[in-house]
Amino acid sequence: MTRRVSLTRYLVEQQRVDGRIPPQLRLLLEVVARACKRISFAVNKGQLGEVMGSAGSENVQGEVQKKLDIIANETLIEANEWGGHLAAMASEEMEGIYVVPNRYPQGEYLLMFDPLDGSSNIDINMSIGTIFSVLKKHDNHPGVHDSDFMQPGTEQVAAGYCIYGPQTTLVLTVGDGVSMFTLDREQGSFILIEENVKIPEDTKEFAINMSNMRHWDEPMKRYIDECLAGEDGPRGKNFNMRWVAAMVADVHRILCRGGVFMYPWDKREPHKAGKLRLMYEANPMSWLIEQAGGASTNCRQRIMEIQPTELHQRVAVVLGSKNEVERVTRYHLEADQKSL
Repeated sequence: MTRRVSLTRYLVEQQRVDGRIPPQLRLLLEVVARACKRISFAVNKGQLGEVMGSAGSENVQGEVQKKLDIIANETLIEANEWGGHLAAMASEEMEGIYVVPNRYPQGEYLLMFDPLDGSSNIDINMSIGTIFSVLKKHDNHPGVHDSDFMQPGTEQVAAGYCIYGPQTTLVLTVGDGVSMFTLDREQGSFILIEENVKIPEDTKEFAINMSNMRHWDEPMKRYIDECLAGEDGPRGKNFNMRWVAAMVADVHRILCRGGVFMYPWDKREPHKAGKLRLMYEANPMSWLIEQAGGASTNCRQRIMEIQPTELHQRVAVVLGSKNEVERVTRYHLEADQKSL
């Protein structure tokens, strides 16, 4: 009989073997997993749980909030605020940081999350998910400030996501590869299903919102045109396009079978570097992809080396199979060089 390893056992064994997971970080990851389990149950109830539809409000980015957006955000805060492992939290759904109340002990970690990525998919029963990133608070001053969160992605100590689809799957890295866990609803635990996930360097699949093509930079148009030309074009092979409209679902597909995901800058909002959030989406997903042997850039530089300057900073994203990401990045850099 195959040994079934729970998330708790996996984290304990990781802590014992090489000390990669300190006790407080292990506790934090277990609490986040429990919160994701609660969110999964709320998602699965759908209309039976009266959680569908718009909440009639907007988040800090001016996007309409779904009822489940708010429920997921509150679930993560309530689960994590009292345990003593966190100093503060930041969410895509909140304008500022959430400092752990004085009535609870403060820990050494900072948690950032997109509580429910892919909100537009909620009402049509397609995959959505929770994305999270963990930083360590610097001890050079008392209290907690926005500046504590302004750390590049290379400073992350843990990152992952939970995808709510046909199965509820938790994907995690602490800097020692990528592991996947599926929720066993009968047992009530996340069970390890795969370790050392690897992404092939080459692929024939790309994910992008083609309806925005007219707004892209020329290097992105060039790359997509070459993919669409298929085996008769310069790439000499046929490509398939996939687009779920939820980053968590597109990244999960890439981790499972390879591919490249692109959400580039476009001309509609030229003053913004991109659409996706650096702190809540791009950094954690980039680390997972890199830990699985892939690459991630903003079309010009490694995303995890970008120095954040604001909590809700946006960024262009190209991530996935290494050779394709490098090609897209090269096209942009060559175009920049020609324009000098």
